[in-house]
Amino acid sequence: MKKISLLLVIVIYSCQTETKNQTIDFDFETAFEKSEGSETATYTETIEYYNNLAESYPEITIQTIGETDSGKPLHLVILNPNGIENDLDVLRKNNRILLINNGIHPGESDGIDATMLLFRDMVNGRIKAPKNIVLATIPIYNVGGSLNRNSTTRTNQNGPKTYGFRGNARNYDLNRDFIKSDTKNARAFASIFHAVKPDVFIDNHVSNGADYQYTLTHLFTQHNKLGGELGTYLHEVMMPNLEENLKAKDWDITPYVNVFNRTPEQGFSQFMDSPRYSTGYTTLFNTLGMMVETHMLKPYKQRVEGTYELIKSMIEIMENDSELILNLRSTALKNIQPGNLYPIDWKLDTTTSTTLQFKGYEGKMIPSEITSSERLKYDRNKPFTKSVNYQNYFSPRKQVIIPKAYIIPQGWHNVINLLKLNAIEMNPLEKDSTLTVESYKIEDYSTRQRAYEGHYAHYNTNVKSENTTLKFRKGDFIVSLNQEGARYLLETLEPEAPDSFFNWNFFDTILQQKEGFSPYVWEDKARELLENNADLKQRFEAKKENDEVFAKNWYSQLDWLHKQSDHYEKAHLQYPVYRLY
Repeated sequence: MKKISLLLVIVIYSCQTETKNQTIDFDFETAFEKSEGSETATYTETIEYYNNLAESYPEITIQTIGETDSGKPLHLVILNPNGIENDLDVLRKNNRILLINNGIHPGESDGIDATMLLFRDMVNGRIKAPKNIVLATIPIYNVGGSLNRNSTTRTNQNGPKTYGFRGNARNYDLNRDFIKSDTKNARAFASIFHAVKPDVFIDNHVSNGADYQYTLTHLFTQHNKLGGELGTYLHEVMMPNLEENLKAKDWDITPYVNVFNRTPEQGFSQFMDSPRYSTGYTTLFNTLGMMVETHMLKPYKQRVEGTYELIKSMIEIMENDSELILNLRSTALKNIQPGNLYPIDWKLDTTTSTTLQFKGYEGKMIPSEITSSERLKYDRNKPFTKSVNYQNYFSPRKQVIIPKAYIIPQGWHNVINLLKLNAIEMNPLEKDSTLTVESYKIEDYSTRQRAYEGHYAHYNTNVKSENTTLKFRKGDFIVSLNQEGARYLLETLEPEAPDSFFNWNFFDTILQQKEGFSPYVWEDKARELLENNADLKQRFEAKKENDEVFAKNWYSQLDWLHKQSDHYEKAHLQYPVYRLY
């Protein structure tokens, strides 16, 4: 009986081994191909497809990392064209890594199908595999949106027949969540990103906006914002090489057409990708990032094929520039040193621009039959190539001096946990300490009046700084800027940065005054205050004289005096992250 059992085990093992090395057991024709380019794979079909690839080809591995708001995990698929090694820390030594993100907006499914085709074609030899490029992909990032399948919500889009929904399982737009990480998706992505540490990142999308001849447009992270030699390489080498590579394959491409309800030939500017967006986030860790934006009105088959060719072209560029990319990324932090200036906000540089030979369609405003106003109408029978002004240079709007470190009191665990998630190194104070720091007081800010991605975010934030000596407790965190996440720290912890944690409401409790006064009590104390402080009395009278609204509001006057006194709480509007020099 034991001999029979052992024989059975050997037979089963032999069958499993044989299956692993044969692709004939699985059908690797995709849903896209079976439908002749009219359908996209479902979430279940996509994950099953990669599982089958991993089962058949040792070069491919698939794993789950983290959880999404849908309750399902994120998947990470790794393709090492040159062997079975899948330890990214080992592979990183001699390879550049490309991370491809798909289905962040599942209705924009082009990348989902293109990447499935690419991985298959690379392992089965249909296309030449690179020698020193490792591919990693998140097959479908917005799992909840992918499961919410329909055929109507992409009003502007020409196929596929059915697709996922833009919002995730909690109706978040995940391409606005990278820096604030409200969703489980974003937190799982951060875990994947810091495990992969990609050299280049591609996020696949489909455009909204104007009509034109191109199937493909690119949206590279803004080169001035990326900065330094890395930004110069992106703008002057990588982007032109991608355009030329695709043109040689008869795939014209142009920068993302950033217009709404007007024609592109009037000129347009580059989209500024702040850290809420995928490429704005990856830039904070000196990854070369780009979004692919295929044109919504082109046939689905054509869009997928274009995305496929674009990723192939990027792989070729990465292979040719492998050592250069490695060196540029390794030295990218050299200018982020204490005492140097760092731009935290940007404005369009109207003095510099690029001229595009843009391939568009004639468009004009005509009377609307619905609104009795005017509407935009394109005429595809009238294609053109025209010189178009493209404003793709930005200059700093606001800069800060880089500190040596930040100090974060341990009670702000919501912020501390996000820093840890993003591989930020920090050290707790070993004992109670008195330190001289730069302190910020929130001087002014505005707040959005409409909800945006789960927040009423702040903007136009201004601070007043002073040097002061404060007591910090054992366990409070010192966060050095001498680390790979230095840019992440500057753009999240500097409150005036557009996507700072302050502007995303992480510190809103400091905006509410906790202690106040009863007017009938404070009136007498305020009188004594004025009697004993001639300078304060002079400033008070001057304010009443020069501010008519203030002069007519008795409560504002008492409140102003209260804020000048020792009774006013120090925590109100005190930003609780401190700069250490």
